Amino acid sequence: MWVIKLGGSLIDSAELQSWLGVLASFGGGRVIIVPGGGPFANQVRRAQDLWGFDNKVAHRMAILAMEQYGLMMTGIRPDLRRASSQMEMKRLLREAAVPVWLPGLMTFENPEIPESWEITSDSLAAWLAETMGAEMLVLVKPLEPTGDVLTAHDLSARGIVDPLFPILTRDGHYESRLFGKAEHGMMERMLVTGMRGGSLIHTRRPEPAVRTPASRARVTKRPHRSPPRVPPTGQRG
Repeated sequence: MWVIKLGGSLIDSAELQSWLGVLASFGGGRVIIVPGGGPFANQVRRAQDLWGFDNKVAHRMAILAMEQYGLMMTGIRPDLRRASSQMEMKRLLREAAVPVWLPGLMTFENPEIPESWEITSDSLAAWLAETMGAEMLVLVKPLEPTGDVLTAHDLSARGIVDPLFPILTRDGHYESRLFGKAEHGMMERMLVTGMRGGSLIHTRRPEPAVRTPASRARVTKRPHRSPPRVPPTGQRG
């Protein structure tokens, strides 16, 4: 079973219809869709900036933003089925249906999930993949496909995923992949043939190399260079 998170930024793209069509047509019994927050979550950020309520309230409003996007998906494709619990999702998968996860019931007051902006729908999708025993986690983003091997830490540093994603995926028992928004055809081929597509995400930080005496002997002496100047505190970019 695969958990596939469809980014909220697809909401303004014709690609959303294509993704929903592929998953509804070929993902029955094999796929759970996780909706992003999209413009619904962005509105929560604007309201928090205006009114100053705390992150706990904002987090719950953002979860409900994901639910709004999920409800919209099932409105576009009525053959997709809403699900709020593990039991519902497992039942729908047994019935060869495609559940769209509405996360409120499983995440509100859940001690495993911090109530802050550091966790977004990407990390919630990772948490669900582990909870449901998924074989694969797929993130669909408005990116150009590269086919490169990526790391969770690099994606987080670039702001493509949230800060908790590398932590939550580090010990995950599933494969993680990143798809561009136009790669729904590749996803169809994956579901039909089992081939792999998208960009593999390495979720474990590489171990530092251990230098042996032999390796130290091979190090050539480099010319001395002065250390870079560190600007005084308060002037760093």
